[in-house]
Amino acid sequence: MLESVADIFNAGAKYVIPFLLCGIPFYGLVVKKVKVYEVFVDGAQEGFTIAVRIIPFLVAMLVAIAMFRASGMLDLLLTVLSPVLSLVNFPPENLLLALMRPLSGSGSFGLFADLVEQHGPDSLIAKTAATMFGSTETTFYVLAVYFGSVGIKKIRYALLAGLMADVVGIFSAVYICQFLFG
Repeated sequence: MLESVADIFNAGAKYVIPFLLCGIPFYGLVVKKVKVYEVFVDGAQEGFTIAVRIIPFLVAMLVAIAMFRASGMLDLLLTVLSPVLSLVNFPPENLLLALMRPLSGSGSFGLFADLVEQHGPDSLIAKTAATMFGSTETTFYVLAVYFGSVGIKKIRYALLAGLMADVVGIFSAVYICQFLFG
């Protein structure tokens, strides 16, 4: 019984995206009487304007990350923190990902891909990295790019809340993966 329900959902899954791509404009045109194409073009134009405003903040963030890695401070930090992390069962291989994730999504994805390639997709390190990647946010990127693009100068508690959420996500990923897979 359960397998037949799964087969039905799997058969219907390939039609969901085409249905949405046709259904949403149809709903807008017929039911809501909206000029869908004109509204889409206006939204795309506004999105392009926002992208142009975001680019300087993005470039500044990427340059700062590259300088931090090239200076050797990242390697020094890994060397100093590895003994402390072993006390709390934190895999030292995942430390670089944990440090990079709040800074850069693409940089942390590259580190994640390297961990999967080095240790295999079924290893505890790769599973922990995947959980860590999905449980955290690019906090500094969000603050720099999105707050900067709309002109917010005082971030108030956003930085503290974002970093606290990242720390909870990182350590939860480590302990949950050790419990489930270790």
